[in-house]
Amino acid sequence: MDRPQFRAYFLHPRFWVLWLGLGLLWLIVQLPYRVLLRLGRLLGALMYSLAVSRRQIAARNLELCFPALSEAERKRLLKENFASTGIAFFEMAMSWWWPKKRLRPLAHIEGLELLKQAQTEGQGVILMAVHFTTLEIGAALLGQQHTIDGMYREHDNPLFDFIQRSGRERHNLDATAVEREDVRGMLKLLRAGRAIWYAPDQDYGRKQSLFVPLFGIQAATVTATSKFARLGRARVLPFTQQRLADGSGYRLVIHPPLSDFPGESEDADCLRINQWVESAIRECPEQYLWAHRRFKTRPEGEPGLYRKR
Repeated sequence: MDRPQFRAYFLHPRFWVLWLGLGLLWLIVQLPYRVLLRLGRLLGALMYSLAVSRRQIAARNLELCFPALSEAERKRLLKENFASTGIAFFEMAMSWWWPKKRLRPLAHIEGLELLKQAQTEGQGVILMAVHFTTLEIGAALLGQQHTIDGMYREHDNPLFDFIQRSGRERHNLDATAVEREDVRGMLKLLRAGRAIWYAPDQDYGRKQSLFVPLFGIQAATVTATSKFARLGRARVLPFTQQRLADGSGYRLVIHPPLSDFPGESEDADCLRINQWVESAIRECPEQYLWAHRRFKTRPEGEPGLYRKR
């Protein structure tokens, strides 16, 4: 995919409100990091009050995945999750606009040698991630140290799409954005020894998924990780990221590659992936994207698990 280019069309009056909002956001993120953390928590509290539908989805997910917690404990976790989501809004802007030298000290990276080793050997890598609220800044911090390609879905608003892609790709000067449906393009990059960020932890429907347990619940789980690894002849390196509680930045961990993967069956591979996803989420459940309807698709004959919209 070509690099994003500024167009005179972006100056059209239809975009003026968006330009104003982006300008205000740019000004806000010039504040010190710890101030932005506090502002993010305030924004999260506001979202908790106003985003009723998303709050209900997140609360339902926590109820399904952590039945052993008391109602009060789940409510505290839910509020912390919205605080993390509010912080993520400013982290997104930081990753787009902060000077690289200002961002760099926030990164505490472990396992980078595993990526570099694969690159030296000409081996493609699927950087298997999870949809944490910190995914935007985590990718930016890692991208300063190693080129990462990424799966990409074009935004409906062309100006926002331009800003988003420009902000993401500035950390990887030779990175490639791969359309989510461009399987051939992704396989070509993997066979060329590239590293691609990919997260298999969302519900993409019945057609491309198998049902395997996640937190003890049958969850539609994409089989693409196995297919990409096999057809792209790639290693699968799990990748986790966590916002540190002391305000010192982010712990990014590149884990050793999955051994004997793909395995004997896609069912076994999907189960293995979900077991890893569950363990990663349990490390910092308040930072996971619980507002996604992860268990939306149900096996034949099973009732829905979410309140109808």
